[in-house]
Amino acid sequence: MPRSQETIDLLLTRRSTKALTMVEPGPDAAELQTILRIGARVPDHGKLAPWRFVIFQGEARRAFGVILSTVYAKVQANAGDDKLEFEANRFMRAPTVVAVISRVTPGIKIPEWEQLLSAGAVCQNMLVAATALGYGAQWLTEWYAFDPEIGRALGLKENERVAGFIYLGSESVAKDERPRPELSEIVSVWPGKTE
Repeated sequence: MPRSQETIDLLLTRRSTKALTMVEPGPDAAELQTILRIGARVPDHGKLAPWRFVIFQGEARRAFGVILSTVYAKVQANAGDDKLEFEANRFMRAPTVVAVISRVTPGIKIPEWEQLLSAGAVCQNMLVAATALGYGAQWLTEWYAFDPEIGRALGLKENERVAGFIYLGSESVAKDERPRPELSEIVSVWPGKTE
């Protein structure tokens, strides 16, 4: 397999773009298909495809925002108009939002943990793919990823949950770097047989 320094450089410098700072344009239809295809090329023990995608674009973002705001008003009875408006416009922050839905098949030889990790790998692959295509991307969960009523609005089945919402758009501000752990603090070498 050929070496790709460009890929190494991208992985060494990849940084999420805050959804709050995203602007148009987002990925076009062909680019979004590429991002989704790359998302689906993750380790998948048993070839289960233990994930699926729900795409929000155009006015669908605003329509889902109405649901978010309505549910938030029930959950947070004291929420002010400004917070409810923020929730109503949550998906308007980015041109495209993709919900990555983890779907676990219980009671099979493939551990549930591996199925969940595969969905997480999908999210990461999508971030890298969007960055490689020149877009900003952010993986968010926040309250609405865990709310049962939002889950019903997404059509989640009993074995499904939101792995993350991937926000995709163009960057409007330069990304700042954040501290990363020193490898010496997180890496150890197993010494071999111990007694």
